[in-house]
Amino acid sequence: MADLKDDSESKVVPNFKLSEKVSLVQHEESINEELVKEVLGSITDDNMGPYYHYLYYDLKLPALEWDQSLYDSLQETSSKHITEIKTEIEKLDKEDESEMEILKKWTELGKYYATIGDRENAESTLLKTIELAPSTGSKIDLYLLISRIGFFYNDLIFVKKYLDKSNVLIEKGGDWERRNRYKTYYGIYLMSIRNFEEASKLLNDSLSTFTSTELTTYEDVAKYALICGAIIFDRPDLKNKLIENPEILAINSTTEELLPIFNLIKSIYFTEYEKFFPRLLETNDSILIKNKFLFEHSNYYLREIRCRAYSQLLESYRSLSLKSMASSFGVSVEFLDEDLCKFITSKKLNCVIDRVEGIVETNRSDSKNAQYHTLIKSGDVLLTKLQKYGAAVRLSGAEKI
Repeated sequence: MADLKDDSESKVVPNFKLSEKVSLVQHEESINEELVKEVLGSITDDNMGPYYHYLYYDLKLPALEWDQSLYDSLQETSSKHITEIKTEIEKLDKEDESEMEILKKWTELGKYYATIGDRENAESTLLKTIELAPSTGSKIDLYLLISRIGFFYNDLIFVKKYLDKSNVLIEKGGDWERRNRYKTYYGIYLMSIRNFEEASKLLNDSLSTFTSTELTTYEDVAKYALICGAIIFDRPDLKNKLIENPEILAINSTTEELLPIFNLIKSIYFTEYEKFFPRLLETNDSILIKNKFLFEHSNYYLREIRCRAYSQLLESYRSLSLKSMASSFGVSVEFLDEDLCKFITSKKLNCVIDRVEGIVETNRSDSKNAQYHTLIKSGDVLLTKLQKYGAAVRLSGAEKI
């Protein structure tokens, strides 16, 4: 029986461009009337009565006005289409058509509910469709589709629930194409919950196997891989996996979308600290605060990557004057002093500030001692295991004799 695969050429369901616009309206400091009009235009074009109701009454989207006649019109149009699909399903059932034809119609109904923003009916319809699905591959596709509804609403608990269900089936018998799609889905989910370390691995791997156009764009995956890798990868990996990554270089040659974060990573790798803060601000303004998955983590991200840059510079010195360090980064001594104190008190930087002399003194001995003790401890564990193994071998030999 053939699998029910997503058609990447068909309309993306749900409409993630719309959810991105809604996120921007929510988070921008001033109301963007033009953006609100675009949101309302998309709602009207796709007859999204339930989503219109959600934005106004539940999300309370700024500047969105309620038009009862518009809502009634949207509901009437979508209800007619839903009735048509349900009638076709009943007809197929009576005519005893093939399982795949009936499954396609149920999937069409679930997708339509997702398109108009009827979240509850979309979920329940697609779950019923999964019960009818004849193959593991079809079930995986449908679980991934349901998870996309969660991504649309940025409901990460919902996303995790259905990604876990799809992963169970993938482990039992998913093909490589679905495994690769799942990798992208899960990488974006991990990034959304601030697990940048695990997300960086999956997103970087996804660059060479990307097929999840129903969820995001290739450019966005590359952007997310850069964002996560910038604070996770060590310097050799910054070069090999990001700066010299052929997939990322290919995108950079055709679009400027990645340049802010790409240039920020280069300023860290090539120790161009005077360029660090301007590029960090550009990355924040053009990527972090404009992305619905990254907006909530923007302040955390700014702190982590500043800490990384400070730590990298300090690794080269036993002591460094605050004035010299501030000059390297192009910031004031007062700002640097205050910023370093935050990382020192939270034990993210292993150094102290001598305010009298105006210097920063690094202290690397603790980390070396920790490595030494770890090595001794690991050696003791290994010797214990070898002794137990030797005793077991001797005992086994004695029994044979």
